[in-house]
Amino acid sequence: MTPPILWQPSEQFKRNSNLAKYMQWLKDNLNLECKDYDALWKWSVEHPAEFWKSISDYFKGIHHSSYSSVMSNDPMPYTKWFEGSTLNYAEHIFRNATDKHPAILFQSERQPLAAISWEALKQRVAALQSFFIQQGIQPGDRIAGYLPNIPEATVSLLAAMSVGAVWSSCSPDFGSASVMERFRQIEPRILIATDGYVYNGKSFNRMKDVKAIKAALPSVEKLIRIPFTGSIIEEGNTAGAVLWDEVMQTSYTALQFTAVPFGHPIWILYSSGTTGIPKAITHSHGGVLLEHFKYLAFHNDVQPGENFFWFTTTGWMMWNYLHAALLLGATIVLYDGSPGYPDISALWRMATKIPVHHFGTSAPFIMACKKAGILPGEYGDLSALRSVSSTGSPLPQEGFDYVYEKIKKDLWLCSMSGGTDVCTAFVGGCSLLPVYEGEIQCRALGCEMYALDENGNRITDEVGEMVITRPMPSMPVFFWNDKQFEKYLSSYFETYPGIWRHGDWVKITPRNGVVILGRSDATLNRQGVRIGTAEIYRAVDTVPEVKDSLIVNIELPGGGDYMPLFVVMKENHSLTAEIKDTIKRTLRSTYSPRHVPDEIIAVNDIPYTISGKKMEMPVKKILMGKPLEQSVNAGSVKNPESLEFFKTFVVKK
Repeated sequence: MTPPILWQPSEQFKRNSNLAKYMQWLKDNLNLECKDYDALWKWSVEHPAEFWKSISDYFKGIHHSSYSSVMSNDPMPYTKWFEGSTLNYAEHIFRNATDKHPAILFQSERQPLAAISWEALKQRVAALQSFFIQQGIQPGDRIAGYLPNIPEATVSLLAAMSVGAVWSSCSPDFGSASVMERFRQIEPRILIATDGYVYNGKSFNRMKDVKAIKAALPSVEKLIRIPFTGSIIEEGNTAGAVLWDEVMQTSYTALQFTAVPFGHPIWILYSSGTTGIPKAITHSHGGVLLEHFKYLAFHNDVQPGENFFWFTTTGWMMWNYLHAALLLGATIVLYDGSPGYPDISALWRMATKIPVHHFGTSAPFIMACKKAGILPGEYGDLSALRSVSSTGSPLPQEGFDYVYEKIKKDLWLCSMSGGTDVCTAFVGGCSLLPVYEGEIQCRALGCEMYALDENGNRITDEVGEMVITRPMPSMPVFFWNDKQFEKYLSSYFETYPGIWRHGDWVKITPRNGVVILGRSDATLNRQGVRIGTAEIYRAVDTVPEVKDSLIVNIELPGGGDYMPLFVVMKENHSLTAEIKDTIKRTLRSTYSPRHVPDEIIAVNDIPYTISGKKMEMPVKKILMGKPLEQSVNAGSVKNPESLEFFKTFVVKK
């Protein structure tokens, strides 16, 4: 059955959208007329060179030297883009400098809302850039940040970009071991670190971690320290340390931009590293520049002067993505702290005050607001809010309904899915299309994505493996220290040679919408039927007494299986026989008897990676008898104590 339409863009909304203006530009400049979004998408994937050149031309990309071709004939992952071109991502940001609105709005748990002008941002970036140059930083050198989501982190990112250095960051809620695993691989010359952070009303001192990280990185020549919690570094343990305020006093003449090759590394992001050392995923200046122009403009419809917010930390790719709104002349909104402090209404209160035009968050946050009965409109005026974006995990139908019933009826919900692998989304919003309940609106322009069955055939309206069949410029240029592309190839191209397998279950609907059903490597193969874990979570989330859940399916000798569901109960609730029956009945009526677990077990906590993903596969390995150290990389776990229960849990055979 066709799901109900929850939102339709008005004619004015469509007419004023960046996407409509781009389609008119294509008609005027390339004599290309696309009757609708589906036709535009088809052209963009069938003619990738023409499409990506049009993105560069439309957004007036600054190429300091001309390119010989848009894309080479090399297959993924060896495709070269805009060979010969030199440019700089940061230069495209600062050409939007204006005194009409600020560059940054910042709020934290302990700091009220503050504005940072474009001029102030420019001065701070220029001072840090000058300091980098004085330290002999060259294009390709790595600069690492161990920082909260504060303006100093933004300044550091932009300064690193401006000189062609390669940026990499971790959030200070990462333990020192997990940070060392990441930064050791890339050998940074400069480390910028905070002495602590604030979360949920509490201050956490990180000085011991900073010292340990610096000691583990002999490549670090300078430590720039940002006093955040007021702690003091003892002399003798901090050779090469300098305070942030001192760096900001560095003299400079003007902000400069080093033109680097299109494929020059811009930043290094990391895989979750649940079972081994995190992979150091390296992106390029030109690749993410064009991708971010495309996605922020055409799939988020960010307009100059708007306020663009995303709740994120510096350890998640969405932090890098958030800064791309500056490319469109928008103001970015940074928030540091817990989304639930002093209560879960905090971000909505901020959104009404600023006001926020585009509110970005995760599916679990939306569902937590639903369960808490939050009515964002009660906290102030939401008339400026144009869109809510959701990512991180699949947003269930109930999440869609909550947005339109309790947040705002006239609102564009942009559910999206992508990854650290490309620092963008493969699928997401479209300002020209309706929003159907439970469906992501479209495949993104330039992304030839399909669902494949077990025989490698393309399928529609059936669940299959999500694959990308043509290259995109924001695909990694390489993994750091992976010169033979061994890790790269094994990560994406082992299953289907020459085709990118992303590792998600996906369904392309008859409307060309998209439904993501969870990770394919965590599939529940139940009596020969593949079940996406997202389906289980979607149903269990509707049970009001349950706070969180995790499900795995264990294959048993003799062909049988055992599927336990682990649940965390809300405060003042216990897992009673009645609640178990409710869960089973909900799963059976919503989906099928095969979705009903063999057993429901209460646990104190569900293990998550430090990037916020449920650890289904590591739990499955532990339950199958593998030693903990072989099942999970301890440095990747946000809450390692949660694994203790599973170490002693006995699987029923």
